[in-house]
Amino acid sequence: MSTLNGKSAVVVGGTSGIGRAIALGLASAGANVVASSRSRQSVESIAIEIERLGGRTLRIPSDVSSRNSLQALHDQTISTFTGVDILVNCAGITQRMPTLDCSEELWQRIMDVNLYGTLRACQIFGKTMLDQRKGRIINIASLSSFVAFHEVAAYGASKAAVGALTRSLAIEWAPFGICVNAIAPGIFPTDLNRDLLDSPRGKEMIMRTPMGRFGTVDEIAGAAVYLASDEASFTTGQIFAVDGGFLSSGVNQ
Repeated sequence: MSTLNGKSAVVVGGTSGIGRAIALGLASAGANVVASSRSRQSVESIAIEIERLGGRTLRIPSDVSSRNSLQALHDQTISTFTGVDILVNCAGITQRMPTLDCSEELWQRIMDVNLYGTLRACQIFGKTMLDQRKGRIINIASLSSFVAFHEVAAYGASKAAVGALTRSLAIEWAPFGICVNAIAPGIFPTDLNRDLLDSPRGKEMIMRTPMGRFGTVDEIAGAAVYLASDEASFTTGQIFAVDGGFLSSGVNQ
């Protein structure tokens, strides 16, 4: 496979968990990577790691709930790298509770980050990619894009919508040389779900995963590098499950 040498990537939500692993994976493959989140300290920390890998980067905090913030991230990236080849949308939040207890405000907040944040970034960076007539967009879907998880209806609805958005943009933008795909991670311990995985729910997830273990975040980076590469030029509108066999699982014994 070719490397990502000379390509520029922006990873929104790229300073922790799966986003951080993807940002470092892209940098290891040769890309210049701007990993952004709301935390200035986290942005500085990941930038140092990217530079240690030999890549160029920028230190730009951003908030996916603000179109102006994402526009500033875009404009500074374009000014430095004269274009953008890869966009990865990793920002996400969740909260477990019975659906009857989920307020409209909380539901809207989860949608605003997980779905509308992805849409905002796709619109802002996608416009430049359309002008360039090339680009790769990688969204982060979820197992809950396909199956239901107990008492996280808002999160599941948002991630199902991310899958639909991914496919819709793929068919709209394919004639312009832009590939839009998503990754549906399996069970990867991160700060977002670590407490959950130490519970009976975590034991059930392990039982339903044929590999019998959780993934490590480094195991997801390879899928992102492939989808960002020239070899993925005929791959679009797909949701890649990196899940240890979870979605294929029926009866395991």
